[in-house]
Amino acid sequence: MYRDIVIVSAVRTPFGRYCGMLKEYDYFELGALPMREVIAQVHLGGEQVDEVFWGAGDTSVCKDVYTPVAARQTLIKAGLPPETPSVAIDKACVSAMSAVHLGCRAMVAGEIRSAIGGGATSFSQEPLIVRGLRWKGFRLGDVKMEDPLFALGYKDFNPVSVDTDNVAAEYGITRQEQDEWAVRSHQNYGKAWKEGKFRDEMMVLQIPKERGGPAILEIDEQYRADASVEKLAKLPGIYGCKGVTAGNAPGLNDGATAILFMTRSRAKELGLEPLAEIVSMASIAIKPLRMPEGPAFAAMKALKSAELTLEDIQAMEINEAFAAVPLVSVLLLAGKDRGKAKKLHAKTNINGSAIAIGHPNTASGARIMMTLMYELRRRGGGYALGAICGGLAQADACIIRV
Repeated sequence: MYRDIVIVSAVRTPFGRYCGMLKEYDYFELGALPMREVIAQVHLGGEQVDEVFWGAGDTSVCKDVYTPVAARQTLIKAGLPPETPSVAIDKACVSAMSAVHLGCRAMVAGEIRSAIGGGATSFSQEPLIVRGLRWKGFRLGDVKMEDPLFALGYKDFNPVSVDTDNVAAEYGITRQEQDEWAVRSHQNYGKAWKEGKFRDEMMVLQIPKERGGPAILEIDEQYRADASVEKLAKLPGIYGCKGVTAGNAPGLNDGATAILFMTRSRAKELGLEPLAEIVSMASIAIKPLRMPEGPAFAAMKALKSAELTLEDIQAMEINEAFAAVPLVSVLLLAGKDRGKAKKLHAKTNINGSAIAIGHPNTASGARIMMTLMYELRRRGGGYALGAICGGLAQADACIIRV
């Protein structure tokens, strides 16, 4: 357990739609936005950050494709001292939560006392790829270009949507249930945004003229106020899926997140008020084709470490990698009892999740942590549980307390 580790600041950019308002942002500049702001909000200098742990899954979007040291370039852009150590982490969607987890481990080991954890993703900057020209002796004819975003997943495995579709069918989760959950995500997000719930965590960005502005971005672009079950029902399944569609899956989004956390003693020395304490974190992996189950198993591990039960949890978010993921994981947490699962739904993804908020995958794990933290603070305290699955069925979970 990590009860002596506290969060003192947490911020993110609005999440942009694919080829939307953040499309022109250089990857390092995008990540530097919340990394710089998370320090500024508590009036600290960068020298107070002992290490940076950063989610960076796809380096092909970087201007330096070959070993771009994404965490290091981002922290230098953010104005942190060049003496700051850093590590970039590739665990796909799990990356940003694992970044915080690795920082907690370093604090428990006594190696550091403060850290920034988070990550950035720019799907809009994803290049097309031409393979093999260097050694094939190409002289004449057409060149085949590859789109890494098509059938998004892993070349030696099914697309992640197909695995999700198969597991959802095994659990008896219907297409209609998935569409209904997707609409619920948009509705919950819209209500939360109108109530100002995202103001604590979200920077307001002024998009400069050279990047398509001038314009203000203060809402996540993926949100669709007009989402309805009737509209989603008209969409075809993707990549042969029967239940998974573009409507009950998240978008390909751009965005960045940053959390400043430290030992309680360091926060006291710096005169900082903890926003929340990190109670426990867990990382797991299961068989590659079972991705939707991952958040449940990670949540079970985090609960066991914290010596808590689901009854102790006031708010919960399971990332909507697809609508089927929270539906499967909640059902698994409920012992496959649909009545118990329905009761758990009442405190799950209450402000929406990735389907409405967006899913810049290597940033999302830290976004879940801050969204839950600020929700607890508005409620006056309690415990929250966040969980997220990632590439080839890894998953992370965290429990925080206010």
